[in-house]
Parts: sequence; structure tokens; C-alpha cells
Amino acid sequence: MKKKILGLLTVLMIADLLGCGNANRDAGNNSQKDTLADQAVTKTANPIRYKITPNLWVDKDAKAVADYYLSIFKEGKLKEFHRYKNPPQEKGQAGLDSFETAVINIGDIELSILAAGPYFKFNESVSLVINCKDQAEVDYYWNALTTNGGEEGSCGWCKDKYGLSWQVVPVEYFDLINSSDPAVREKAMKNTFKQKKLILSELK
Repeated sequence: MKKKILGLLTVLMIADLLGCGNANRDAGNNSQKDTLADQAVTKTANPIRYKITPNLWVDKDAKAVADYYLSIFKEGKLKEFHRYKNPPQEKGQAGLDSFETAVINIGDIELSILAAGPYFKFNESVSLVINCKDQAEVDYYWNALTTNGGEEGSCGWCKDKYGLSWQVVPVEYFDLINSSDPAVREKAMKNTFKQKKLILSELK
């Protein structure tokens, strides 16, 4: 299994060097890139905007994953989608004919999606926090993420249908748990542990 994963990662590194996620390198590598790219639906001509881009590894269908998150974050945008053919020597080791990548903007961040086989799974050690302006926004994101295969957690945590963990938090919550009034802090913290979705009116 380790040999298979290393083989796949080698291909991904090659693809990255050929510029699959960096528009600044596209011009000088088009002839090489075409040998790997089977499909490039969307490309961006903008320079790099983000120093760090979280990358999500999923089993398959990067475009479907991108569409799912864009259906929830309405102001989001698909920046890139690519499908790459594995070289013959790597196809046998990884058991995959191809792998896919997508890049989306949601909220104020950029996310990269890599669909390259069922080798790695999400867990709660990494989660994305949604800072919500009010209870209505908390309700919207909580419901959107936990329906159709998602899962409710506790204390404002939930998982979407791909298993990615989210914290859906009203920004006022941080004022409560960091209040200078010990009674306010204690009530907010105590009631947090009683809740799944955070309900501001019960925390105040």
C-alpha cells in the first residue's frame, strides 16, 4: 500500500511542477502539461492570491465535490478543474487510470480539491470554522452541511457528507466566552456543552 501511495504522490508532484495549480507557470509548460492533462475545464489568468491553500483529499470526482461546496457557499467560484492521466507505470501501482484536481473560492479562502483514490480520510483533528453574523446564518450553514449525508456533532461541530469537519459559530459567541464578566463566561461555556448546533439565545 505504501508503494502505491508513493507512486501516486510522485505523479501528483510531477503534475504540480507542470503547473496544474499555478497560472504563472502555465505559459512555459504547455507542451509538457498536455501530456498529462486529459481535460482542463477552467483556468485562471490571475497571479497567486493566497500564500497558503488548504488541500482536501477525496476519493473521486473533484468536480462534484466542488459543486457541492459551491451549492452551500453561494458567492463561491470554481477557479480550475483538471483531469490527469496516470502514466502507465503508475497506473498499475495506484490502480487508477486518472486523478482530478479542482480549485474553488468559498467565503474568503481558496480550497484545492484532489480526487485521487480512497487512501486518506478526514477526521476532527482538522476542521474549518464558519464565522456567522447571526443565528439565521448559523441555522443555514448547519442545515446545509448536515443534511444529505452530513452528521451533527456537539458544541457547534458537524461533518458534511464527505466527512469534513466544520465549526459553525456565531461571532457573538466569542464575546460571550471571553467576556470580562465571569457569570457570562460560565453560562456560555456551560451551555455550549449541552448543545449540538449553537443557539445564541441559550448561551446568553
